[in-house]
Amino acid sequence: MRLRLIACEVLLREICDAVARSPHQVDVEFLEKGLHDYGGPAMRKELQFKIDATDPSKYDAIVMGYALCGNGLHGLRATRLPLVVPRAHDCIALLMGGRKQYEEYFNANPGTFFRSTGWLERGASLAPLAQVRTGLGTDLQSLIDKYGEDNGTYLYTELNKYEQAYRRLVYIETGLEHDARFEIEAQGEAQKRGWDYAKMRGDLKLIRMLVDGEWEPKDFLVVQPGQRIVARYDESIIRAERGEG
Repeated sequence: MRLRLIACEVLLREICDAVARSPHQVDVEFLEKGLHDYGGPAMRKELQFKIDATDPSKYDAIVMGYALCGNGLHGLRATRLPLVVPRAHDCIALLMGGRKQYEEYFNANPGTFFRSTGWLERGASLAPLAQVRTGLGTDLQSLIDKYGEDNGTYLYTELNKYEQAYRRLVYIETGLEHDARFEIEAQGEAQKRGWDYAKMRGDLKLIRMLVDGEWEPKDFLVVQPGQRIVARYDESIIRAERGEG
């Protein structure tokens, strides 16, 4: 079986390891990690372009190295090939072995901010265009220079409110790390933000299953040509429906 894999670069190390061990031929294209920071419609447009541009005579299916990612996959259509998508809300679930493991940990440890090798290696800040559009990652003085002291201070406070929701940083160790530098960086970030720090062992079975063609219905959605992905607010996370939407 020959697969085309379209994936977020945050998962580059984990996916490359899985592809190297896959029994199938897998052609991989990684997209910049800031894609989902542009917003759902922009992310969906780019992914749809990549899907539509795939030659159906060369592949048996398109597999996605993405989770639902803020509804970025909602409305995505399978055109000429089946489209395979993990049932997960975000990439953290892919690094933890599935949505059940993620939900159990999240519910037991609210206020947790996750880091992985990919998030640290590919840059913790947003992609340049996304940073311009959202303002996230912009320092206080830059906002004051652009908008004035009162407005700049207000914007800085609003843009950084997300940090107040967290009090703990967890580094996900996958076993693919060459040394301890990413863990040390994660520890430093936690200390800088005044958060508690912890490390947990990840589980890459979902990524391996994706590239090995082991698409169990409870873990993956297979979208047939003519169907589109629809976000669900239940345990299934996503389902396939007919029509353009």
